[in-house]
Amino acid sequence: MTSYIPPADAPSAAGVPRAGQQAEIGETRHAVDIGRTLDEGPYTAMQKIVVFLAALSIVLDGFDSQLIGFAIPVLIKEWGVTRAAFAPVVAAGLIGMGLGSACAGLLADRLGRRWAVIGSVLVFGAATCGIVFAHDILTIAALRFVAGLGIGGALPSSTTMTAEFTPARRRTLAVTATIVCVPLGGMVAGLFAHEILPGYGWRGLFLTGGVMPLALTVLLLFTLPESPRFLARRPQRWPELSRLLGRMSRPVANGCVFADAREQAVEKHAGFTALFRDGLALDTVAIWCAFCMCLLAVYSAFSWLPTMLSTQGLSVSLAGSGLTAYNLGGVVGALLCAVVIARVGSRWPLILCSAGGALSALLLLGVNISGRTGFGHTGLLIFGLGVHGLFVNAVQSTMFALCAYVYPTSVRATGTASALAFGRLGAIASAFAGAVVITAGGASSYLWMLGIAMTIVMAALVVVKRHIPKPSV
Repeated sequence: MTSYIPPADAPSAAGVPRAGQQAEIGETRHAVDIGRTLDEGPYTAMQKIVVFLAALSIVLDGFDSQLIGFAIPVLIKEWGVTRAAFAPVVAAGLIGMGLGSACAGLLADRLGRRWAVIGSVLVFGAATCGIVFAHDILTIAALRFVAGLGIGGALPSSTTMTAEFTPARRRTLAVTATIVCVPLGGMVAGLFAHEILPGYGWRGLFLTGGVMPLALTVLLLFTLPESPRFLARRPQRWPELSRLLGRMSRPVANGCVFADAREQAVEKHAGFTALFRDGLALDTVAIWCAFCMCLLAVYSAFSWLPTMLSTQGLSVSLAGSGLTAYNLGGVVGALLCAVVIARVGSRWPLILCSAGGALSALLLLGVNISGRTGFGHTGLLIFGLGVHGLFVNAVQSTMFALCAYVYPTSVRATGTASALAFGRLGAIASAFAGAVVITAGGASSYLWMLGIAMTIVMAALVVVKRHIPKPSV
């Protein structure tokens, strides 16, 4: 079998010879730099399949996270309870997502990315199936909390898997495309709800939302490999890594040793505290703040945008069109921003998109939202919401790629998961802040809240030092 040997001038990790040198470790063995092997090699079909499986996990993640919103109106009529009675159900799910995000990162960095993804999908699939047998709100709240643990854990685990299977030149776009699967899953949930609720009710909807992740769990068990970067740090699993690289069209010699020179040169610690060592503390705090405020803005739209529009006298269908425009703009913005970052780096695209999110929210203050006569106001409103969603989601989606760059392999999943967990605090706050702000000041206060949140995001991203650099030609 032919060895993959990086250039002789590649930096060596501590205790590991450069490629081309020989190490006496029982026998003569080549040293393979796993980072360069992955980043500079081809993007094979096998790698794309892994990314597809990770993206599919996120589609079902977004699907299950949106189900409760479609089911609540049916449950209110069937059980004869008020809408406020379901506030604990919504809060329980969001709290579970926050805890799941943090725990999954630690699990992924210790036991492997593969088991973190599989475990997360299994948890939210089983818990969603369990809701089918619920007969009271407390039971649904408890199961939504458990489902939230899996829903929150799947996102950072899957994005880490995507980042570590994708060459550097395509990583930002691949990670962003994976994140975009969250709103895509929500849109699929809406289509299913439209077809299933009339004939099978809310139990049929949750059964569908639970069975699909369980089926995916079985598929992942047989097809999803472990991350090569994770395996490279465990000598006892090097034979498994050698076989995996062969499947990725990167054959290596039997018995070679593996290193990750660029990352091991700066890695000294592992675990949660490593996020605040070796010059990472400022970036970690800034990224947390950016995630928190950006998710506050995102979930304020998901949870309260239709309500805000309805309070201004607009029809339910028009209010729904506003949220649709927001989501569609978000998908377009996220993909465009990823393409730009791959060409020029992340600093200015993220800062400018944050500024665009703040400015677009404040410019909507000049639109007469309640003016429904003719296309002038309505068309401008829908367009403005789409532009706002474009900027906000462009920032939120591509910040996962920023995390993948800022944090080294040993704490990458922990860093990404902790940022998302902190961001979930903003999402939870939006559940209460949106209601208070709309009640107190209506549309203008709501738009000011979005504008201020995105201004804070912009300031936080200015502080971050380790932005993704412009690729060298």
